Amino acid sequence: MTAALLLAAALAAAPAPHEVELLTQRQDAVWGFDFLPDGRILFTERGGRLGLFDPKTGGVEAVAGAPAVWANGQGGLLDARVAPGFAKNRFVYLTWSEPVADGAATALGRGRLVDGRLEGFKTLLLTDAGGGNGEHFGSRVEFLDGHLFLSVGERGRRELSQDPARHNGKILRLTMDGKPAGAGLPGAAPEVWSLGHRNPQGLARRPGTGQLWSAEFGPRGGDELNLVKPGRNYGWPLVTHGREYWGPRIGVSAKEGYEPPVAHWVPSISPSALAFLDRDTAVLACLSGRHLRVLRLKGDRVESQESRLAGRGWRLRAARRGPDGRLYFSTDDGKLARLGAYLGANSSSMTRP
Repeated sequence: MTAALLLAAALAAAPAPHEVELLTQRQDAVWGFDFLPDGRILFTERGGRLGLFDPKTGGVEAVAGAPAVWANGQGGLLDARVAPGFAKNRFVYLTWSEPVADGAATALGRGRLVDGRLEGFKTLLLTDAGGGNGEHFGSRVEFLDGHLFLSVGERGRRELSQDPARHNGKILRLTMDGKPAGAGLPGAAPEVWSLGHRNPQGLARRPGTGQLWSAEFGPRGGDELNLVKPGRNYGWPLVTHGREYWGPRIGVSAKEGYEPPVAHWVPSISPSALAFLDRDTAVLACLSGRHLRVLRLKGDRVESQESRLAGRGWRLRAARRGPDGRLYFSTDDGKLARLGAYLGANSSSMTRP
């Protein structure tokens, strides 16, 4: 066979970049997921169930020992992360909306995954961002430089995003054991790393840079992509590109002393997750936008962007780069799936949908 025929055969056998492989279909929103070293996928369902998907068999195993959750509105069992060093320590981290006297608050906990259950699970942090309104829990987890970062929404109490002493509307930094390791802002809670966020549900480290990036929802537009720096104020609600749901404008679009977003979107696309495929390729999973948005970065700015899976009507909830380099994602109607080809900066199959 000639080289040309071999190439043609290889291209024909390669998966199409927009081909979707459905891994499992659940009955509830798959809010977060992560990969075990053996290739299995640990995932949460917002109603409170924790599961393990085995790609070798296609089977799902229920995992016992998850915390009781306040499954109302946007609350429930939220993110799931497999700890660095899992092969030795067996730790997994979960976030959820913890029932409290006046409703629920974002919480973080850790346990050891052993034989299909979480052993020794305990709460590491119960935030003071409580309330009964069922919105804006934030709740993504990322690991960077030996620390754990947790995003917390402002829970509909806008003014508290600017109060450094409260957890509302903050990104927090903790040790891997859950001890405070914040930026040392005057008058701040000891975990606070950055403030002035609305509802950051995307949180990811950028490979090869030591950078932490976030994505968050704005009101009626003003969704943001941010490069998160210690002690910086990202403006909400004083500075925003979003529009008020009622009455006059919320605030200004830019102001000295407040960190501007790397990118923003009007109208809203509702970025519920952020994943990096490589140093210069990021992906947002979008709820109201109902697509995956691929961002090409040059330095610390977005050079270009394009949408994937538009037109399928899916509310994309979570996204993560898999061990095979492909993009895995989940939806609010219970899908856990992956794309058929690599979408990173070195991909040769970057035709638009």
